[in-house]
Amino acid sequence: MFKRQIAHLRAFIMRRRHAAYLKVWTGRLVFWGGAIGVGMLAFLFAELSEFMSHLFTQGASRFIWLPLVLTPLGGALCVWLTRRYFVGAEGSGIPQALAEMQRPEQAEGWRPLLSLRIIFGKILVGAGAVGCGFSLGREGPTVQVGASLMDSIHGLLPRSLHIQRNHLLVAGGAAGIAAAFNTPLAGILFAIEEMSRGVEARMSGLIITAIVLAGVTAQAMMGTGNYFGNILIIGGDGDQLKAVALSALVCGLAGGLFARLMVMGATSWRGPLAEFRKRHPVYFAAGCGLLVACLGLATSGIVYGSGYEQTRALLEADGNLPWYFGPAKFVATLIAYLAGLPGGIFAPALSIGAGLGHDLAPLLDQTAAPGMLLALCMAGFLAAVTQAPITSFVIVMEMVDGYSLVIGLMAVSLLSSGLSRLISAPLYPTLAAAMVARQPGQGPAKPVVH
Repeated sequence: MFKRQIAHLRAFIMRRRHAAYLKVWTGRLVFWGGAIGVGMLAFLFAELSEFMSHLFTQGASRFIWLPLVLTPLGGALCVWLTRRYFVGAEGSGIPQALAEMQRPEQAEGWRPLLSLRIIFGKILVGAGAVGCGFSLGREGPTVQVGASLMDSIHGLLPRSLHIQRNHLLVAGGAAGIAAAFNTPLAGILFAIEEMSRGVEARMSGLIITAIVLAGVTAQAMMGTGNYFGNILIIGGDGDQLKAVALSALVCGLAGGLFARLMVMGATSWRGPLAEFRKRHPVYFAAGCGLLVACLGLATSGIVYGSGYEQTRALLEADGNLPWYFGPAKFVATLIAYLAGLPGGIFAPALSIGAGLGHDLAPLLDQTAAPGMLLALCMAGFLAAVTQAPITSFVIVMEMVDGYSLVIGLMAVSLLSSGLSRLISAPLYPTLAAAMVARQPGQGPAKPVVH
């Protein structure tokens, strides 16, 4: 009798253990499936955006008047669709994910900023906006797409796993950045530095400073050779130092101004034009589209789209873009953002940085091989806009295989970000705080700590 009871107890324990294992593996499979889904959606978004951009480029090359019609009407249609069917899909997507992480557990009337509906609208309307010629990217929106998908699977995970919703949002957003740029390390650092700002984010400047100073000291004492060899960079240490200093100064000021204008446009813009945008957003978007089309015609179309082709041509020394590419792209991206379209600024910011580097090359006598200067300015401008220096330099380093330039990339990112902080509040946290404040029943936005 006693042995039979022991056997029943052992069988009961084994069943409980198997059930626990089943729950754990069910949760893992659901999570892994969500992560794979983020990658697939990022690929779909990229392919659709490139296809739409290619169609627009072909049409604009055949019919010079096409942007004057398609860009205003397309912009108006995209804003109408967003406000009618996909509320919450407008803008970059990163502030929406950050705002949802601040969502109270009991928030009556909260308008969702992450959902399966928003995934559909973000991809469809975001690609459509690029296909109308607006200077927007898909990388920031992919963060919202990834966070939305992970948010949707939260209810499918076993409660016994104790996985918090915010952890899934961080994972989804970071997976979106990694998949969009094909930069896995940058995705990890984006999760730490941008989406889970805390001690890690406040210490990012200290971390980079320590690495830069230690690295420079080691190079001064042991030479510039890497542990397993060296990748050739044109110019000596003095040339690189000048390039870092000039890039940080120019990109820090330009990126800080860019971020400040975006923050003002979203939070404190006042006047007749701002009032018109509030009352007639569709007509305002059409006006923005007309401005972009006129700017595109004046610049032979170099401001249309994300700027990927122009940036790649500059990096490969296969393009002869005019000096006004960077400034014109700066203006076109601001106009597209103010229009209220779904779209991000990561790719346009990198192209603006490349344009600034192209303009600075003659000052440093690097017109023959400007690759180093272009990479520095890309990292510097992106760091100044986002005030996320670690993510910025790692994104550029992974994209251009620039490990041999890592000390310079870290230095220019840190300096540019620090200079930007003197000009503008942090872009994404400030926009997220404004979104939270606009939710029903929520108080004023919390002040942003620099």
